[in-house]
Amino acid sequence: MISLENITVNFGTRILFDSIYFRISGRDRVGLIGPNGSGKTTLLKIIDGQFLHEKGRVIKSRHTTIGYLPQETIYKEGESLREEVTNSAGNISKIKEEIEITEQEMHGIKEKDSEEYFSLLDDYTFLNERYHLLDGHKITSKVEKILTGLGFRKEEFDRNINEFSGGWRMRAEIAKLLLNNPSILLLDEPTNHLDIDSLLWFEKYLKNYNGAIILVSHDRNFLNNITTRTADIKDSKLIQYAGNYDFYITEKEKRQETEESTYKNQMKYIKKQREFIERFRYKSTKASSVQSRIKMLDKIEIKPPDEEDKTIKFRFPSALHSGKLTVSLEKISKTYDGKEFILEGINYEIYRGEKIAVMGANGTGKSTLTRIIAGTDMPTSGRVKYGHMVKMKYFAQENIEQEYGDRTVMETLQSVSTDGSPEYLRNILGGFLFHGDDTDKKVSYLSGGEKSRLSLARMLTEQSNFLIFDEPTNHLDMQSKEFLRNALKEYEGTIIIVSHDRDFLEELTDKVIEIREKKIKTFTGKCSEYVIKKEAEILSREIPEKEDSRIEKTDTESQYFKNLRIKSRKKEVSKKIKKSEKNIREYEDKLLESEKRKTELEKLLSDENTYKDYNFVIEFKKEYKEILQIIDEYSSKWEQEINNLEILNNELNLIN
Repeated sequence: MISLENITVNFGTRILFDSIYFRISGRDRVGLIGPNGSGKTTLLKIIDGQFLHEKGRVIKSRHTTIGYLPQETIYKEGESLREEVTNSAGNISKIKEEIEITEQEMHGIKEKDSEEYFSLLDDYTFLNERYHLLDGHKITSKVEKILTGLGFRKEEFDRNINEFSGGWRMRAEIAKLLLNNPSILLLDEPTNHLDIDSLLWFEKYLKNYNGAIILVSHDRNFLNNITTRTADIKDSKLIQYAGNYDFYITEKEKRQETEESTYKNQMKYIKKQREFIERFRYKSTKASSVQSRIKMLDKIEIKPPDEEDKTIKFRFPSALHSGKLTVSLEKISKTYDGKEFILEGINYEIYRGEKIAVMGANGTGKSTLTRIIAGTDMPTSGRVKYGHMVKMKYFAQENIEQEYGDRTVMETLQSVSTDGSPEYLRNILGGFLFHGDDTDKKVSYLSGGEKSRLSLARMLTEQSNFLIFDEPTNHLDMQSKEFLRNALKEYEGTIIIVSHDRDFLEELTDKVIEIREKKIKTFTGKCSEYVIKKEAEILSREIPEKEDSRIEKTDTESQYFKNLRIKSRKKEVSKKIKKSEKNIREYEDKLLESEKRKTELEKLLSDENTYKDYNFVIEFKKEYKEILQIIDEYSSKWEQEINNLEILNNELNLIN
């Protein structure tokens, strides 16, 4: 389907890719992984043809189509969500329009037995067949099914696309990709803007997707559930593993052990040879042996094993225990427009040491609830009561632009840390992807993602006994997520986390609260148990795909057009039957002629007189070989055509 051969890319003096090979075909499911900045997005753009490489080539088979999820989107003014998604299926829309035009032209012809009329009827039949092949007859319900699965409400389908936030518009982009059904889906962090409901639906859809998928994601569960291959970008190379992310981790550990063992044995061998050289260097009887060992050592390539990821030891700064009751919500209601309430009459108590995941669909009020608890937003009515000695810290993406002044990354941590040495703080920053000189960067020069990670690091080094997080993992890779989770597992205080990252939450939280219909619903147990319950709910809500009444007209189409289509199809099948019968006769004639010549050649080759002139023998043997090939070829064609004729006759019987 698509192959990358010897691809090389340089950024200045840095080699991003060094002669990499990569092949995608059929229903491949590949997880593309690697550290931040290793080139995952660049590789996707090379596959999509958006990025030029200096060396190598990309080979794409003729009918391969590629769908890539863009990071930025531009929409036409005035288009609704439904129109934007439906119109993205250009081929389907064009065929639908041609069907309607052909119908009108057929209505305008009075002579229903004319050549012109039957020519249009042939076109009409062909267009309908193409439309059905592309599922165009289901496009209306298919668009609704995809939009609903991705979390859009029915009343939002006709809302202007530009009225939606960036996150919701990215969902619309995903919908367009799924509707167009490309041969290869290139998905770069597709789950960042999805909630748990839409994530579970999307995951199920991709499992059944009839094409290849290349997926970049930091969601371990998502990778494990979708992918069957893993491609790891490492040291400018692409190392491939025949399994999902968990398989990759296991195999990587095995490779690490093998490399370490090989390296140790290699160093032992080198040491032994060097000892021999030093011992016998000046003995003439051993001169040749010494020289051969010196030459051999010069040829040995020493490759140290990769350094293992260091486990960073973390300790929270000591803080006083809060009272047993951490926070109490009393009749909390919230509205922003004075009309529609997001939260209404919520009563809830959170106790010391609880670790709670807040989940549910986007727009239901998860972030609003955490802001009210954190005190950065006020309820419209009701009150929040904090327990004794509660010392709270709050993280949210919109709250990362804190007043850092002219400090560096390291100085920011030092300004809040009470018991951390510079070395210890550097380890903490390393856990959040700040390495080497990164710690001396001015905060004002950091990107949004870097500021987000710094806010998390700062939060963990400050004294607290109550932590609130709103989507903390969005800018973290696998290792930094693991570091944060391991740190929070040791936290003795209370934690509330808004997240849809199941792997991150699984070992960390022991309760899930879901906001639904303006109220809080509590689920006691692990995140995985909650997800099983949600999957059953999502399955029960799924919209079945229906025929598009505008084109298929199963109930409303006039008998006139039904009869025309039947008549046209009968004519089409009858034509194919005649052609098939003609082909069979031609193949049989060719086989009879070839069999006759084969018999003649066999007689000639068995006659002694033929061998008096060896030139004849060579010529006859060559012809005999060619005749055998012709017989094989036409026998195969004859069998295929016989089967084809049987299928066509069965179809004609069904039409009749």
